[in-house]
Amino acid sequence: MVEYAPSTGSLALWIRHQDVDGQSAAAFTDGLTICYGNAFDALSLTEQVGLLAHEVLHVALRHPQRYLGLQALLGDVDLALFNWCADAIVNSALGHLSWMRLPANAVHLDQLLSAALSIDQPVDKSLLEWDVERLYRSIDDRRTTAAANRRGGRRGDDGDGNDAQSASRRDGGGRERAADARTVTRGDGDRAARVRALGARTAIDLRPGPATRGQPEQEAEQAREWAERLTRGHAGDGEYSMLRTLVADLPRSRIPWEQVLRAQLARGLAPKRSLSWSRPSRSWLANQGRRGEHRRMPWEPGYTSITAVPRLALIVDASGSIEPALLARFRREIEAIARRSEAGMVLIVGDDRVREVRTFAPGHVELGTFGFNGGGGTDFTPLLEEADRHRPDFTVVLTDLDGPARVRPRWPVLWAVPESRRHAIAPFGRTLALV
Repeated sequence: MVEYAPSTGSLALWIRHQDVDGQSAAAFTDGLTICYGNAFDALSLTEQVGLLAHEVLHVALRHPQRYLGLQALLGDVDLALFNWCADAIVNSALGHLSWMRLPANAVHLDQLLSAALSIDQPVDKSLLEWDVERLYRSIDDRRTTAAANRRGGRRGDDGDGNDAQSASRRDGGGRERAADARTVTRGDGDRAARVRALGARTAIDLRPGPATRGQPEQEAEQAREWAERLTRGHAGDGEYSMLRTLVADLPRSRIPWEQVLRAQLARGLAPKRSLSWSRPSRSWLANQGRRGEHRRMPWEPGYTSITAVPRLALIVDASGSIEPALLARFRREIEAIARRSEAGMVLIVGDDRVREVRTFAPGHVELGTFGFNGGGGTDFTPLLEEADRHRPDFTVVLTDLDGPARVRPRWPVLWAVPESRRHAIAPFGRTLALV
């Protein structure tokens, strides 16, 4: 690789490489390390180079990390379908090179677009238009189905006539929990089935592990670094570059919403200070109120904290439009921030009216399995009025911004919205897209 394409080929030097015994796959990656199985030695040199270049681009384009990111956003992502989408982009980016050999059954982008979406266009144009997330969302038409669980031939029967366990699985309203009654599965639609048939003979080489995903700040920095390496390598090799063209799938360096939220809350919950004429400043005390031997300094007031304990108001729109997975991520982040900032918090849950209010002492914000009940329409007015009663220093509203707000509070407001609503216009304050 370095002999034929010195700049792009040297991308492999930024990656860890490891031999793994007992693996049937020739090579695979978790996004940090490329692992080689016993079958790698049986390949010819051109096949080894082609497989290595394939795995290097998976790492450079951060496909395993982006799989986990898409999974956190959508909740359910089929790894095999995502893998074939990533393979199609990588193989098409390398397909113009004659000094390496890709597998005969390798999936290419033009094949996948034609088979799944009936799109016929040149590969160069497709590489400039399609990234792996867009490609996956376009081909994933799996349908949700549900099948009843059966115990001993009947649902809810444990087989020996003793229904004590069944009774214990009923909630307070006497209804059997849905998780015990039905098992949710997703069957392939037409597009997903065609992609699965196309990639059936291709090994799954993306294997995200516990170490794949780092902290949000690290993820943003590494995405930026890999994008720069790919850009410099492509420019350095020119027509000899391993990349057919700079693909639309380049890693995007995006400031994580967690980092933005932390910065906003750190500023909003910082202790406020005001002048205090009842105490002198530190500089006045240090000079003992004197300038020289016989000259007194004018009185210089000190500062005192206006609020001893800052307070955060968290308003949750419970109208049902917020995905549970997104709510769980937001809940964990709020707990960590509130504990770290030692701010008190008031939690307000509602839809078109206030459903529940709960206060938490500083450093003891544990939402746990707290339920966010609602289901009606959306009106932020009563929720903001309730927050105003607690005199917060900063307010975060988790919502899709689909409702009126007829009052404007005196304190800063941050509207946290799903990615699909990032362009919605807030009535006031700042909008943060949770991606």
